[in-house]
Amino acid sequence: MVAGGRGAAVGVGLAVVMVVLGFQICSAQITRSGFPSGFVFGTASSAFQFEGAVKEDGRGPTVWDKFSHSFGKVVDFSNADVAVDQYHRYPEDIKLMKDMGMDAYRFSIAWSRIFPNGSGEINEAGVDHYNNFINALLANGIEPYVTLYHWDLPQALEDKYNGWLSPQIINDFAIFAETCFQRFGDRVKHWITFNEPHTFATQGYDVGLQAPGRCSILLHFVCRSGNSATEPYIVAHNVLLSHATVSDIYRRKYKRRQRGVIGISLDVIWFEPGSNSTEDIAAAQRAQDFQLGWFLNPLIFGDYPTSMRSRAGGRLPRFSQPQAALVKGSLDFVGINHYTTFYAYHNHTNIIGVVLNDTIADSGAFTVPFKGLKTIAERASSIWLYIVPRGMRSLMNYIKNNYGNPLVIITENGMDDPNNPFKPIKEALKDEKRIRYHDGYLTSLLAAIKEDGCNVKGYFVWSLLDNWEWAAGFTSRFGLYYVDYRDKLKRYPKDSVQWFKNFLAS
Repeated sequence: MVAGGRGAAVGVGLAVVMVVLGFQICSAQITRSGFPSGFVFGTASSAFQFEGAVKEDGRGPTVWDKFSHSFGKVVDFSNADVAVDQYHRYPEDIKLMKDMGMDAYRFSIAWSRIFPNGSGEINEAGVDHYNNFINALLANGIEPYVTLYHWDLPQALEDKYNGWLSPQIINDFAIFAETCFQRFGDRVKHWITFNEPHTFATQGYDVGLQAPGRCSILLHFVCRSGNSATEPYIVAHNVLLSHATVSDIYRRKYKRRQRGVIGISLDVIWFEPGSNSTEDIAAAQRAQDFQLGWFLNPLIFGDYPTSMRSRAGGRLPRFSQPQAALVKGSLDFVGINHYTTFYAYHNHTNIIGVVLNDTIADSGAFTVPFKGLKTIAERASSIWLYIVPRGMRSLMNYIKNNYGNPLVIITENGMDDPNNPFKPIKEALKDEKRIRYHDGYLTSLLAAIKEDGCNVKGYFVWSLLDNWEWAAGFTSRFGLYYVDYRDKLKRYPKDSVQWFKNFLAS
């Protein structure tokens, strides 16, 4: 890190380098040296989207293996059997991270590689793989940030007791997590219990667009079974109790010796009121309660937001007094996955709620990226991802002001380009929009830290590589590195790699 006047000089130098390389610069001031000492920069991934090798070394099937092989569930009819083959190519990928100057790598451990049936006998081949992976990261000066659950539930547990719908899963997840603490905790110092529980609760159990594909709003057309009005709340409740149980185990048995920290990663769209009306302002708050508050309120305060309790009524489970005490305060940091901002409007007609009868409609808020026919900002490739850097600062201040300024790590932030098979690779590597995106969001984040006092200590780019993007398959490219799906998955640096390399060297 460079301090003082030299930092400003490096910032100017970085701007000059960018201009020479043909990059459009949004902020000449932003440099790594402007961030607090010890601030961590990294990239992020998940096992199912990156690893491949789904039938190798004893790995068991997951709900996403079954879902992705079901007709019509993935837009390009692809699957993640190979993904981008990081299972075999991790030494190469680690060199890419090191070459960029990244401090850390966030990845997930596939539950079914450790316990192929979700419980029972440990698969030592899976343990060996992650031991080798972690050792290789550390040998190259890259800190491992490990996610324990990134959506890939062992299919055996779904078949046995409907997975996250049963409280039985709390014990099985705790055994899996503790096994990871025992086998990897001497080297892993940052643990994330769950990635985006809000997403897999709503997408998997409300609208049925992700695994395990349960819903009732379009029963028989999209889903074969489910209850959209109750199941997402049950799943989220069991996730919170699982997180708290695992956090308690870590703190009691491993934290003192291993000296690590444990948190959770929550997906958060920032919501701006669609107008200055009292109703729309209240709708924006309810939308946030039913997204971030759904999980962070119990973790900070011990119970769900009052708006959820009043609007969902008896469908929202209750914590017993011991459970509330276990959940409250059960994290050392809050991971935030933030990509975009929407407008929120009060749902005057409640037609959506009557027709769908689901947890999404319960908020009474209508959230869209439009005012009339005008979009909130420029769009990336995904239909939900609009580039609104100011949302990052607003969100960080919201967390600071409403939750006591907890330690935050941005565990995902990024944007995608479309996978255009007709575009030459040379052209696809020119990702000026991605450079503007990260420059804008990092500038907004830095203002939240420096000017507003928000307690943020890390930033992870989604993602290192183009990868298999769940129901979008291979149609969406989020990577800093381009992956050639038609030529042995070769990796090519996009222009954003050079931007980050220069930024991280400043």
